[in-house]
Amino acid sequence: MKPITPSSSPAASTRRHRKQHCAVPAGKAQRGVALVIALILLVVLTLVGFAAIRGTLIQQKMAANQYDRQIAFQSAEAALRAAKLRIIGNPAEVARNCRTGSTVCLSNPFNDANLPTGSIYDVNAGTAAGQFSASAMAASKPQYVIENMGNWADPESDTGFDQSANSYNYGNSGGSTTAVYYRITARSGDPAVVGDRAVVVLQAIVKQR
Repeated sequence: MKPITPSSSPAASTRRHRKQHCAVPAGKAQRGVALVIALILLVVLTLVGFAAIRGTLIQQKMAANQYDRQIAFQSAEAALRAAKLRIIGNPAEVARNCRTGSTVCLSNPFNDANLPTGSIYDVNAGTAAGQFSASAMAASKPQYVIENMGNWADPESDTGFDQSANSYNYGNSGGSTTAVYYRITARSGDPAVVGDRAVVVLQAIVKQR
């Protein structure tokens, strides 16, 4: 009977078979790591691309909003100039006299519930004040409100008490002159018509000449 050597035993053959199946070639392991790294880089590049797109969209919205505000500012300024031209020749457009005791005038008459009806005027193209009307890019027609702020001292001609630099007249009462002052409040458009567009409100005090 021929003896069985250790190298040719079934157990040794099984161990060699297991080693052959468990061993992973070095090339295949490297290819697996490269795939994971490539996927990670792809995800990072995708996130960077999304961030760049989002930043570009935000900058475009900011530029559009700034442009829209400039248009609205020019429209409100046009309404101020138009109202200034109409004060003297159109006294009916003056909403109220804020110097009377029973009248309370808020800082913004457009938000004042007590503003008389019909006191808000549009600047229409083709009128005498239409030269200051809004451009075609504006959201709506500019509007204005005129209020009488009463008689106040005229700094250009008043020489009342302590207004003279002459030593002989110092302390004496000089001539006191007054002028009528009007407050013009203008806005680029009616918010109900403008919608989500920019609305600019400007205000100026005008002395009647």
